[in-house]
Amino acid sequence: MTEDKIIAAALSEDIGDGDHSSLSTIPADAEGKAKLLIKEDGVLAGMEVARKVFHMVDPHVQMQAYMHDGSRIRKGDVAFIVWGKSISLLTAERTVLNFMQRMSGIATQTRRYVDALEGLKSVVLDTRKTTPNMRIFEKYAVRAGGAQNHRMGLYDMIMIKDNHVDFAGGIKQAIDAVQLYLKQKNKDLRIEIEVRNMDELQQVLTVGGVHRIMLDNFPPEQLKLAVEKIHGAYETEASGGITLETIRTFGETGVDFISVGALTHHIKSLDMSLKAIQ
Repeated sequence: MTEDKIIAAALSEDIGDGDHSSLSTIPADAEGKAKLLIKEDGVLAGMEVARKVFHMVDPHVQMQAYMHDGSRIRKGDVAFIVWGKSISLLTAERTVLNFMQRMSGIATQTRRYVDALEGLKSVVLDTRKTTPNMRIFEKYAVRAGGAQNHRMGLYDMIMIKDNHVDFAGGIKQAIDAVQLYLKQKNKDLRIEIEVRNMDELQQVLTVGGVHRIMLDNFPPEQLKLAVEKIHGAYETEASGGITLETIRTFGETGVDFISVGALTHHIKSLDMSLKAIQ
């Protein structure tokens, strides 16, 4: 789903057959101005989404940005001012805030994980644990927070997980099946495979034919041994229950990537509000 379709659906959900509160209290030709007030320290995300929301409600609304996505923000900052018909500003208000508060919460959380790895080579990745129909915005917010996206969905990368291996009958069978499938479909997709222990890792190293190995639920000591065993032959990724408190220990193993589902599914929205300027 495209950004415009998601925004249109969000507005439709909120407005229905009209913003009757605003329509009944504000003159149709009244003009107003408002500011986006930051009420909590964090990292900003969603500025262009906000602009699109306002313009979809009323293309004559004007917005002046004072900050950009990825900016570190503090309580009391003003991210933008917006002006136009007062009814239009009020109609767009909640949808703007819903997008920006959620996205800024994700960017803020992401930045904490990225900062925890400062000086190390490991890169923080997100996962597919996103809000339905919000993935494009949530993964954008991850990038605004300084991390990278894993795959966007099921369609842009081969990810052989434990269930795929078990249903296929083993690691060799799964990898061979993937290679045949890609050849038959004339597709060029990167291949990642999940391993659960050192024995499965050895099987992957014997078979080959992948680009990245995900070391799932490996404790740091075992992860370090696995990374040394792979010795740069494939990209490495750590996954499974990694927290803000433990991520640096995992990074110190030399693993290339660390995927963290909590970037998008354990999120507190960042507090901000749209305030009228008199």
